[in-house]
Amino acid sequence: MTVSTLPVTPDAATASGAAACAEPVTVPAWWRRSADLDKQAVARAARPDYEAWLAHVKTASACTRPVRLAGTIATIEATTGRLLAERSTADMPDGVIYKPCGNRRASVCPSCSKLYQNDAYQIVRAGLAGGKGVPEQVAEHPAVFPTFTAPSFGPVHTRVVKRHTCARRADCDCRPEPCHARRDFTVCVHGTRLVCFARHGADDRNLGAPLCLDCYDYDAHAVWNLMSGELWRRTTIAVDRYLHRLARERGIPDVEIVTDSKDGRTRIHRRSPARAEFDKGAEMQRRAAIHFHVIVRLDGRDPDRPDTIVAPPPGLTAHDLKAAVDHAAATVSLTTEPHPTRPEGWRIAWGEQVKMKVITADGRGPDEITMGQVSSYLAKYATKSTDVFGHISPRMTEELIDVYADPDGTHTERLVSACWQLGAPHRDPGPIPDRPRPDLPAEPFGRPWTCPDCGTRTRYRACPVCVARNLAQSEPQRPRRRPGRRDPSARMRRWAHMLGFGGHCFTKSRRYSITFALLRGERVVFRRAQSSGPETTERAAEPTTLVVNFLQFVGVGWQTPADAMLANTSAAMAREHAETARQYLDTLAA
Repeated sequence: MTVSTLPVTPDAATASGAAACAEPVTVPAWWRRSADLDKQAVARAARPDYEAWLAHVKTASACTRPVRLAGTIATIEATTGRLLAERSTADMPDGVIYKPCGNRRASVCPSCSKLYQNDAYQIVRAGLAGGKGVPEQVAEHPAVFPTFTAPSFGPVHTRVVKRHTCARRADCDCRPEPCHARRDFTVCVHGTRLVCFARHGADDRNLGAPLCLDCYDYDAHAVWNLMSGELWRRTTIAVDRYLHRLARERGIPDVEIVTDSKDGRTRIHRRSPARAEFDKGAEMQRRAAIHFHVIVRLDGRDPDRPDTIVAPPPGLTAHDLKAAVDHAAATVSLTTEPHPTRPEGWRIAWGEQVKMKVITADGRGPDEITMGQVSSYLAKYATKSTDVFGHISPRMTEELIDVYADPDGTHTERLVSACWQLGAPHRDPGPIPDRPRPDLPAEPFGRPWTCPDCGTRTRYRACPVCVARNLAQSEPQRPRRRPGRRDPSARMRRWAHMLGFGGHCFTKSRRYSITFALLRGERVVFRRAQSSGPETTERAAEPTTLVVNFLQFVGVGWQTPADAMLANTSAAMAREHAETARQYLDTLAA
């Protein structure tokens, strides 16, 4: 039997926030006597409800840490609201419903992350080749595949292979170049030699680490990770403006879009005849700096149907789109708001290494790539996170910051410390754990009492109404100002566990392709039709009943290690059976 490589039982020395895959539960005495895992599995399989249990956990059998829900499920008539049936989870096996966790990270749940990766592949592929509601004419639209990298914050250990002789880059065993080979042994101000003659392997732990930890600019690194999303937003605007200016120079007229305002007047808006649609994947480098792999597709604009996908004007090509992206990457930059650590702010711009490839059907050219390759490449990074360089942590709090941050520690510990220090309020830039905190009472609530001033009945030790009134009289309430886009301290502590990066790993423009919600909805409809039988595969015109769930969260993970092993084994056997059936059908088709 097979079992997931991730832990399925609670660890005695588990770091704070790293939730285990199973939780201790109260089990019968005869179960506790079966201490061995195999004996527990045999005891579970010998129970009369084993087949019903397998069918019950089928949807979440491959998940490492499923979510357990308990409550009731009601079937209601859609027209009258009459209750037709009601079922409780207490009558089901284990008394709960198992739902897949849906986590996209491969380090947390390989099964759910694989499903997320497959959906991401379909989204990218549909935006390049069409299908699933996207017109197939998009395959003829010009498209490029640029990679935006971060600037240098200090020399780090790298692995560079100038000549590849391997067939697969994933299993590359080619001889790399020396890391930082120099004839002069340059020494920094901290006495560290900025030289390295080692030829690092692909799995070397030193990759991405600075040659000198004290010389590395951790503040600029953390701020760049945080502000990379705003830099990308301005880059998309610059690309569209460049295409609009290029269309005007070549005599391509603007598109007039007529809209109706709220006051009943008709307004005419002049828009560019071409627009760029994007699909972006974020990846953490070995040095913990974020960089973006982007698909840029050139579309046209229909004045009568502005939301439809149409071909670009004949006067614009893939080379023009490439020039627009190169111009935006070289010119777009921003300066953050003043900070106590750096009063002049940080300048945020892209690095010099901006790679560009043109997406074609065959990908035969040296600077070309096929649609299938770029779809697989972009979907692969949708399941990765900070675990690439060994950092996995929950959202930082005052209690956890001392565990993961150290100003004199490793590369990631110093980066987390920089995020926490820069995210401190401007009025008190010191670290929060070092500030004096008032002693809170052991019991914040007391017996109910009535305030003699306002007559409020409360259990607080101080009347909340009188306290609020006194504060309002002493200091007038000022409207809360939303933090600006260029303020690095507004969101730094919130995203310290992601080393400053607060964006999503996989984003796209509105008109590029389909959405995850559409794919998940189609999957739900297919599974319901598959489980109901062939006689109910046709959908009715109007639903006659509604299913309302009154469920609440109970826990995360399988109840016992034996349950996790049996469920994962059943899912593995189902996958092998499906793969065998698929190969058999391919053989018949050939």
